[in-house]
Amino acid sequence: MVKVIGLMELMDQSAFEQYRSQVGQTVELYKGSIKNRGSVVELFWNELGIASFRSFVELEFPNAQDVHAWANSPEYQMLVPIRSKAMKLTLFGIAI
Repeated sequence: MVKVIGLMELMDQSAFEQYRSQVGQTVELYKGSIKNRGSVVELFWNELGIASFRSFVELEFPNAQDVHAWANSPEYQMLVPIRSKAMKLTLFGIAI
């Protein structure tokens, strides 16, 4: 199993709502699911000096191949311009 974590700093709420209403369908097409979404309440340490973020998402896929297929899919790539307007995003995968 691979979890994908997204750290987000929202820039345009309207674009975010448009993105959010469509992204789940693209995840499901590639055997993934959205496990959690939320807001960051408190940041305890930032020793790596990453950019600020206030929201997060946790996705889950069966394997790395499915993650790559989703991230590079035409369905998801169509949402990238909306996503770019909506937020700044750091997205990374972790193996469980």
